[in-house]
Amino acid sequence: MLHPAVLGAGIVLSAAGLGLGLKDLKDEKMVKTAIFSSAFFVASLIHLPIGPVSAHLVLNGLVGILLGWAAFCAIGVALFLQFVLFGFGGVTTLGINTFNIAAGALAVSYLFGPAIRRGNGRRSSAAAFGAGFVAILVSAVCLAVSLAVSGEAFAKTAQVVLAAHLPLAFIEGAVTFFVVRFLKKVKPEIFLN
Repeated sequence: MLHPAVLGAGIVLSAAGLGLGLKDLKDEKMVKTAIFSSAFFVASLIHLPIGPVSAHLVLNGLVGILLGWAAFCAIGVALFLQFVLFGFGGVTTLGINTFNIAAGALAVSYLFGPAIRRGNGRRSSAAAFGAGFVAILVSAVCLAVSLAVSGEAFAKTAQVVLAAHLPLAFIEGAVTFFVVRFLKKVKPEIFLN
């Protein structure tokens, strides 16, 4: 359904992100990447009906603040496995889907990651909520743009997608807030790069 140029751009952008993610994937980060790829895989199977569409949790804010560029690897592998095991997505949309979700993860890695890693208490908690919230919004905007540039027939769908992801952004923000608070208490070293 997406325009071939959008699919091609997704492949190129995701390949670049995966290349940089693999470069960032040191031995000590592999286990963490695998764990959060699994968390993304499971969370994204939970679909939430929101009006006429169905949105799903992705935890890309959490993945982004913990993995940085390696988020491309975690998200790409999980999406590939969802395609292979369940037929979700498709091989042609794997690139654009990976980019759309990983772009939000990477954005919050830079925007909120330092505050979460350095801080404790209110500042870190607010940054954790912001990471979950903003990651979903960035990904929703990327998805809406992907749809909108694929043709006029998708312009209305792009608007609905954006509107449907607003409540999901609050849910993702809350989930990220609680997970970061929990991890700060039980395993604070996970936030070290």
